[in-house]
Amino acid sequence: MSKLIAVAGKGGTGKTTVASLIIKHLIATRRTPIFAVDADPNYTLGEALGIEVEKTIGMMREDFIGERAEIPAGMAKEAVLERQFHASVQEAKDVDLLVMGRQEGPGCYCYLNNVLRNFLDMLTGDYKYVVVDNEAGMEHLSRRTTQKIDVLLTVCDHSVKAARAAGRIAELVDELQLRVKDRFVIVNRAPDEISKEVQAEIDRVDLKVLAILPEDENITAADVKGRPLVDLPDDIPSYMALISELEKLLT
Repeated sequence: MSKLIAVAGKGGTGKTTVASLIIKHLIATRRTPIFAVDADPNYTLGEALGIEVEKTIGMMREDFIGERAEIPAGMAKEAVLERQFHASVQEAKDVDLLVMGRQEGPGCYCYLNNVLRNFLDMLTGDYKYVVVDNEAGMEHLSRRTTQKIDVLLTVCDHSVKAARAAGRIAELVDELQLRVKDRFVIVNRAPDEISKEVQAEIDRVDLKVLAILPEDENITAADVKGRPLVDLPDDIPSYMALISELEKLLT
C-alpha cells in the first residue's frame, strides 16, 4: 500500500517547493520508487525535480475529445486511454512524474475523467510514496475514490491572508469529503517565530503547524538559475526545517 502525501495552497506560497523538498528527502532516505503528480495547471514540479515534461494529461485529453485519437478496430476506448495515460508518465531514476496540465475545455469530460480516476487509483499502488502537488481547488484529489490521503500539507506564507486561504482549503477538503488521516499547515518564508496576528488566524481556523520554513536564499537562487531543487545541498535552512518534522510522519 502506497503512502499518499498531498501538498496544497494558493499560488505563490511555495507549495511546489515544499513538494520537491519532500521528494528530495524520500530519495535521500531510499523510500523509492516515488510517484509524483503535478496537479497544478501552472505546472512547475518537473522543473523542480529536473524532469523534462513532454506530455500532460491535458494535452492527451484535448486530443482525445477532439476525435484526433485513432482507435484500432476491436480495441476498447478505455484501453486506448489507459495506454495514452501511461505514455504521459515521465520516468526518471527514482521518481515517475505525471503532469495533469490545463483544466478541461468546452465539452463533456465525464467519461475521460472516470477513466483517469481509475487509472490513478491503479497506478499509484505500484509506488511506495505518492506526492501530489495540488491546485488550490483540490479538484484532482476529489476524483480519487479508493485511497485515503495519509498526510495533507497546506502551505501558506507568513501573512494573515495566506492563513485564511489555508483555512478555506481545509473547509474545502471537508466539503469534498476527502479521507484525510493527518493534516497540517506549513508556514513558508517565515521569521524564526510566527507573528501573533498570523498565529491567531491559524488558531482561529483550527490548523496545526507542522513546520516553519525560513526565507531561504538557496531556493531563490536555484529558481533564478533554473536549477532543480532536489539537487540543492542537504544543509540548506528550509530543507532542514522541513525534514526534521516530516520524518515524524514517515516513520
